[in-house]
Amino acid sequence: MARAAAPQPVYGEFPIDTGTCELEPDPYNSNGWVLRINGVPSSHIDLTDPLRLDFEYMRWTASLVDARWEAQAKLRVLHLGGGACTLARYFAAAHPNARQVVVELDGRLAELVREWFDLPRAPLVRIRVGEAREVTQSLSASSRDLVIRDVFAGSLTPQALTTVEFTQEAKDVLAPDGVYLVNCGDRPDLKMARREAATIGSLFQHLVIIADPAMLKGRRHGNVIIAGSDAPLGDSPSLARELLGGGVPAHLWQDAQARKFAAGAQVLRD
Repeated sequence: MARAAAPQPVYGEFPIDTGTCELEPDPYNSNGWVLRINGVPSSHIDLTDPLRLDFEYMRWTASLVDARWEAQAKLRVLHLGGGACTLARYFAAAHPNARQVVVELDGRLAELVREWFDLPRAPLVRIRVGEAREVTQSLSASSRDLVIRDVFAGSLTPQALTTVEFTQEAKDVLAPDGVYLVNCGDRPDLKMARREAATIGSLFQHLVIIADPAMLKGRRHGNVIIAGSDAPLGDSPSLARELLGGGVPAHLWQDAQARKFAAGAQVLRD
């Protein structure tokens, strides 16, 4: 039987349940595509190389996860926020025994992403349409090793997904040594990043922060990766070297420095 043709991206603007999305070719990579949601860059995918991550914060996330788990680990991953499923596609290649669920609020976007990109099928990667907090509350305790929150409405994460109450709900679905990781988009004042770090640090024994120096010095808008775990996290010297050697070098702040950054910030609450 002939193999079905691989899905193909289509250039253009498309209506989705939450507005519009735009898919455009990467001008610097003939195999690359950029997905924008309501005008905001959301994801980048290289059709021929799932291990290529063009968004720096995704590289930092992947580096932290790869340093924590061996390639053959049977990772159980929950992605809150789907976009083009770039990280799910990466982990399927880098950790082939992983089983992943991607929660995407926009059902039409999920359909388009499946049409456009050659995503691994269930049980490797399942896309579940739903609201991130409601789905998280429905999951069994200790059923995930890694929860990644990368949800945005415009340039901000919905407030209900930042609070200590939601963070506890996410922690409840993690295994005892699991990792909760968030992508925090913030302004130069870093007020939100500090509060998110304080919130996550209030529930987990170990806290780490990854971002580029300009962001951490409050010089620009950007992304801050914040992760918590009850097991040691981010303590590999090779990880720190890898993060410094990327296209946009990043600093890794381990627990003491991360907590100093968050000191005095108010925990976020419902």
